[in-house]
Parts: sequence; structure tokens; C-alpha cells
Amino acid sequence: MARLRAAVRDQWEALSASERAVAQYLAGAPAESLLFASAQELGSASGTSNATVVRALQRLGYAGLPALKRDLTADFTSSVAPEVRLAQRIAHVGRDLGGIWDEVFDEAQERIEHTRRLTSDEALRTAVGVLAEADGIHCFGVAASELAARHLALALGRIGRRARHVGATGFALADDLLALGRADAVVIFQPGRALPELSVLIDRARAVGARVVLVTDELAEVYGERVDAVLTAPHTPTGITTEALTALVVADVLLLALTTLDEGRAVETSHQLTALREQLLTSRPGGRSRKG
Repeated sequence: MARLRAAVRDQWEALSASERAVAQYLAGAPAESLLFASAQELGSASGTSNATVVRALQRLGYAGLPALKRDLTADFTSSVAPEVRLAQRIAHVGRDLGGIWDEVFDEAQERIEHTRRLTSDEALRTAVGVLAEADGIHCFGVAASELAARHLALALGRIGRRARHVGATGFALADDLLALGRADAVVIFQPGRALPELSVLIDRARAVGARVVLVTDELAEVYGERVDAVLTAPHTPTGITTEALTALVVADVLLLALTTLDEGRAVETSHQLTALREQLLTSRPGGRSRKG
């Protein structure tokens, strides 16, 4: 809250009347209430609109509401026990199914819109180029990030790209690092914690000549100069939506871009996949045989 209030003081003269109403409300509200509020709710509470809330936040130096929530979360999560945060989240959402539906969709929309704004065309173009030129693609993701890494690896295979998921940690990761080759690429999904494995993985890729794309929320400053491209995927400030949501969306962007670059390979691989599935279905005991 200290940074938010300082930004309000510094930018006060530059704010419009409606933006001042938003800023004044934000500076005086409890941090936990801001964490669970949507832009629409903040607009109603400040007597403005959700669009005004977004503009005011941008004037205050935030990319959007998720960016503010990320700042607030850092202090909130370190000072409040997980079970207390869970209880607060439950209390905020309540038992109204319509309200729950709106809460989840509101946060998902905010995070996805935030993701859309934060990654530049240049960064995306570089990332797609790295993957398009790679002989093999290694998709690293552990814990909550494993879902996005596995999704990307599986879907890449379905458009004719050689890809694998890497999810080992500690000593076990060494075996996966041996498989990295000069013409390969690595896609790392890791939102915020600088795991020791990341440095070793990036160093190994650089040593063998492989290229690296990092999909993250907070680690661009830590690893940005050591990788080829950084794509931003904001994590959840509240836990209401899944951690992997924005990383999955970024993965789908990469997949569609690669599909359009080599449509012939993607279509042929899809045809082969369909044929193999049909063979597996008709080869089951009791199933119809093609020869029958």
C-alpha cells in the first residue's frame, strides 16, 4: 500500500476528477479488499467506471489491476497465513453461485487482458522465430507450471514438431540437460520463484548453443538478458483462478503461430494422428476390424 499511496501523492495533479476519485478510494481501502475486487466493483465503489479504474491505475504506474494486486500480494502473503487467506477468499466469494461465476470470470478476464497488454509484438515475434527454427523443443515446467509445459509439448507434437516435457528437479534434471542439443530450443514456464534449476538449465542451453524462451510474471529482470525472449504471463493474485491460466493462453498463441508458419506439416500430422486413433479404436477387443 505504501507504493500505491506514494504514487497517488506524486500523480495527484495529473489525474482527472474521476481518476482522483478512483485513486482516493484505492489509497484508503484495506489491501485485502482490493485483492478480491474486480475493476467493475472498484468503479462502483468509487462512483466511476471500470474503464476509469484502469486508466487511473495506468496513470499511477501500474499496467492494470492485476499489476496492483501483484504488488499487494507480496506483502499480504508474507504476513498472512495461507489458511487465513483461504478463509478470506471463501468469505469474499460467499455461497452465491451467480457471484462465484462472476468472480472467476472477472479475474480470468482481467488476467488475460493484462497478458495481452504486457507482451510486445517484438518479443512474440522473437519467441516464435526461436521455436520455428528449432529441431527439438524442451518445455520446462514444474508444480503449477507443469500443466502449461505439458500442454505445449503435447500440442507441438500434434502439429509435427519434436517436443518433450521436462519436469525433473534436483539431480534428476541432469539427465534431461544431457539431451539438449545445439539446434534445440527451451521454453521455460516459471511465474515468480527463481528456482536454482532455472540458472543451470539456462546456462546449459547457452553452453550447447540452444535458445531459450521464458514465460514468466516476475523473472524478466532476473533472466531477461540471458534468454532470447521473455513472454509475460501474470499469475493469480488471489488464487481464484488457476495459476496456469495465462501461461496456457501464451502457449496457445505460440502453437497457432507455429501452425500457420508450416500449415502443410501441421495438416499432415493431424491426418496421421486421426488415422492412428482410428486404428487404435478398431483394434480393441470387440471392436470392428477394418478387414472385417
